[in-house]
This record gives sequence, C-alpha cells and structure tokens, in this order.
Amino acid sequence: MTLPPRLETALLGPESLTVALSGGIDSLTLSAAAARVRGVEGVTLCHAVSPAVPEAATGRVRAFARQHGLVLRVVDAGEFADPQYRANPVNRCYFCKSNLYGTLARMGDQVAAGTNTDDLSDYRPGLVAADENRVIHPFVEARMSKADVRKLARALGLGDLADLPAAPCLASRIETGLRVEPRDLQMIDKAEARLRAELGNVTLRCRRMKAGWAIELDPVVLDAMDQKSRGRLIDLAALPDEGEVTLRSYKRGSAFVHG
Repeated sequence: MTLPPRLETALLGPESLTVALSGGIDSLTLSAAAARVRGVEGVTLCHAVSPAVPEAATGRVRAFARQHGLVLRVVDAGEFADPQYRANPVNRCYFCKSNLYGTLARMGDQVAAGTNTDDLSDYRPGLVAADENRVIHPFVEARMSKADVRKLARALGLGDLADLPAAPCLASRIETGLRVEPRDLQMIDKAEARLRAELGNVTLRCRRMKAGWAIELDPVVLDAMDQKSRGRLIDLAALPDEGEVTLRSYKRGSAFVHG
C-alpha cells in the first residue's frame, strides 16, 4: 500500500528515528508505517515502563516488536523520581513527558510520537514537553485524525489492534491533587484487566477519586445492565474498601480537575 504523501515525507526526513511506543493504536500504527517506509532496520521502538503503564500495553508492545522484527528498547523514564509528577497537578502530563522525551532524546535519534490532529483540540501539557525536546508528530504533519489513524492501521494489516479503545496512562485515572501512588495504579490496572476479561474490549476506566472509587463504562454497555449485573461488576473489580465505589457512564477526563 501507499502511505499518505505527507506522512511518508515526515517519516523519511530524519536520518535516524525512534518511535515513542506506548502500546496504544496511534503509536503502534506510526511504528508500522515507519517500518513500511524506512525498513525494519531504519526505525527503533522505545517503550517506557513504570507503575503508570498497564501490563497489557507492555505485553502488546513486546508482541508487536517480535511480530514485525523491530528493535525495541524498554526504558524507565524516571518520572516516579520526580516529585512534581507525583504531586499530580493539573499539568502532571508535562512532567511525565518531560522525563520520557528527555530520556529518549538523550539516546541520539529523532523521536517521533503518535499525536494526531484530534489531540490538538484537547488540553495536552505533554505537547509542551514534546516541543521542548523537538519531538516530531508525523500524523499531525500529515493532517491525520484519530479516524484516519484507525483507517491506516487496517490498511497496514494491524487487524484487531485498529479497534483498540483509547487508553491513556493509568495516572490519568487519579483525581487531580491526589498523589500518584504505585499501589493505587496497580489496583486500577488489575481491576480494569478483570473487567475487560468479563466485558471484552470496551471503553472503561477505574478512577481513584477523593471520595473513593469510580468505575466508568461505555454508556451503551452500562444502560444494558440490570442492578444485579452492576453489583456483580463492582464485586468483580475487587477494589479496596476505601470510600464509596460508584458505577457510572464514561466521561473523558473526569478525574481531571482544572482550577
């Protein structure tokens, strides 16, 4: 297949290229596209592991690299040693990405991220960190939206990966102002894994809030459940008895408190 010309140009420009691979559909598709135009020896994948990265994402990254014969570096970006990140302010993502992109930039290659044009309309302090570290955004240069990325993923033969729900880092599930604790992130990851095993690949979030815990589901999925099913789901999540556990419709960024 032929890639969009602007995307091909953006991917071929750097002398050497490292893709920051989170395990989400954007960075997976970018990695596959880069390998298509540069060859497997012309691109390196780099995945950061930390308590905020779901185990499933790391497993997906390793499997993808093996399947496509791509070089994969796994690093600790060091954000958990940063007290500004751990304090979880409104711009927590800036401190996370500063640590990540700084680590990758020191490796010497041009770093590329899977940002798409839809991301530009949201509050994304991580993009400031990307600019500071001269990270490129090939999908933005190619004027590609999330829908365009999914379409490209299918054309590149990524199969079911093209339908992966959006899955930001686990720290995004912690309400602004609550300290980011590895223990909470581990519980969130395990609870979401149990729920996905029951419900399949649906949009869901388990959030740590000041008042307790919230489990958020795709509204269509939630509306189809009776009270008994909802209660069973809360039991299945097996969250600790630390405040109320509520089941509610998914709302993007509901743990984010601005101002």
